[in-house]
Amino acid sequence: MNFLLKAATVIDPASPYHHQTVDILIENGTITDINTTINSSNHIEEIQLDDLHVSQGWFDSSVCFGEPGYEERETIDNGLLVAAKSGFTAIALHPNSSPIIDNSASIGFLKGKALNNAVSLYPIGALTMQSKGIDLAELYDMKQAGAIAFGDYKKAVKNPNLLKIALLYAQNFGGLVMSYPQEDCIAGKGMVNEEEQSTLLGLKGIPALAEELQIVRDLFLLEYTGGTLHIPTVSTAKSVDLIREAKAKGLQVSCSTTVHHLTLTDKELVTFDANYKVLPPLRTQKDITALVEGVADGTIDMVTSDHRPMDVEYKKVEFDNAKYGTIGLESAFGILNEKLGIDTTIAMLTKGKSIFGVESPTIDKGNKADLSLFTPKHKATFTKEDVISTSKNSAFFEQQTKGTSYGIIANGKNVLK
Repeated sequence: MNFLLKAATVIDPASPYHHQTVDILIENGTITDINTTINSSNHIEEIQLDDLHVSQGWFDSSVCFGEPGYEERETIDNGLLVAAKSGFTAIALHPNSSPIIDNSASIGFLKGKALNNAVSLYPIGALTMQSKGIDLAELYDMKQAGAIAFGDYKKAVKNPNLLKIALLYAQNFGGLVMSYPQEDCIAGKGMVNEEEQSTLLGLKGIPALAEELQIVRDLFLLEYTGGTLHIPTVSTAKSVDLIREAKAKGLQVSCSTTVHHLTLTDKELVTFDANYKVLPPLRTQKDITALVEGVADGTIDMVTSDHRPMDVEYKKVEFDNAKYGTIGLESAFGILNEKLGIDTTIAMLTKGKSIFGVESPTIDKGNKADLSLFTPKHKATFTKEDVISTSKNSAFFEQQTKGTSYGIIANGKNVLK
């Protein structure tokens, strides 16, 4: 289909039209013209939206759905619709389904389910067989089938030799290894941040040390083996310092943090609302300050929603028995923009593509149209009515947002709210 975006303000530092308001003509999935004014014709769908802004398509490096095996939480079809209406043109999907995505056939299944969709789905293959942490999975075969990285979702690699072998082996085919940062023996049976709040509430704590000790180990291994390592969802001030030092030494390490770790503290737990039960746990204001500094100086490479749908039977229970996770695709842009401002927000939602090897065409004539459409000005309160996901376990209800997604144009299709 052909589209004409009218009066769109471009947010793309790599584009010659950055911060300019222009018309953008898209024909057969390609940007064919950008100008101050472009006249439309009968075969072109004209799109005019209030305070329209466009950027390179947003990418979320940490998304869970449910299918296969947990379709009651979220199907792939509805999950991709959620992503599109939330402004994301590409998502990396974790392997924590049933069965675990640990072979090339499973990767092919996910790719097949997402065919001909506006949103591009990039599978993350399990690092170990059935994510049990014992034997490496079929990394090379999964890479050939379309996996963009390898990691066991929210499961630390307990055996350091296994991570060492993975880092060495993946170098042969340019594989990106992910290592979840938690030393389980230190974390124990904790479920919230070990600090004053956990003591006041009588909840077992996970100390910041559990994350930091694992990161120290993984960085030592990376220095020994070489290769590339991604540390997802860091949450503590010391973690940011450790990764900053590793990057200064020249190690090929990247990391992400989440929207909720940038904006929410463990003070939220006073209500015992299980939607705030996330992993890593919500930390302190001191940690938030360090994470924001890490975003500003480039230590933190990307921000993710860490979207993890959980149906009501796993959340409307006692806090101790609830499962971890919050949805976050729908709220990610508005919450981030309120916290970081528009230019930093767009950078954090697009920068991860280069690390994961995802195509990232700039907004220019002759390039593929891979665009997120949004307004950065609209202020609102996030409510259940804003949730498109099948599961409603959001940690952001009643939070203030700034800006909203209109949808996307990608893969020759448009999906608008």
